[in-house]
Amino acid sequence: MGAPYTGRCNCGAITATISSEPLWVRQCWCRQCQKSAAGSATTNALFMTDDIAIDGELSWFGYTSASGNSIEQGFCGKCGTAITGRNSSRPKASVIRVGFLEESDGLAPTSAIWLDDAPAWAVIDPRLEQFPRQPPVPPKS
Repeated sequence: MGAPYTGRCNCGAITATISSEPLWVRQCWCRQCQKSAAGSATTNALFMTDDIAIDGELSWFGYTSASGNSIEQGFCGKCGTAITGRNSSRPKASVIRVGFLEESDGLAPTSAIWLDDAPAWAVIDPRLEQFPRQPPVPPKS
């Protein structure tokens, strides 16, 4: 399956349509993501923000991440479903939590990041590109 992608929180108060393909899909094992994912990694797809149409009112939580970036996490204030994230290092792009999407089978991660923070029991697919911490920013083309 490809774009458009649609998403819905657990209670249906927030829906989204995404009109493009993601720039990347990653698993993140940083401690903040482990807290968001009840101890495991989050799986996130990065899309250009202009391609994401969200209906409903997001609640936001912000913090400074271990990478030093300012992070804002958007979630449903009614049911708590994690939906999106903004990162100060990518002002024109946003992540969408893959679990929020209705059809996400085609959005398999291609990399795993912040593996230095992963618990000893974590199972990391050896086929994924792996980074001990934050991956380098791709060169501008």
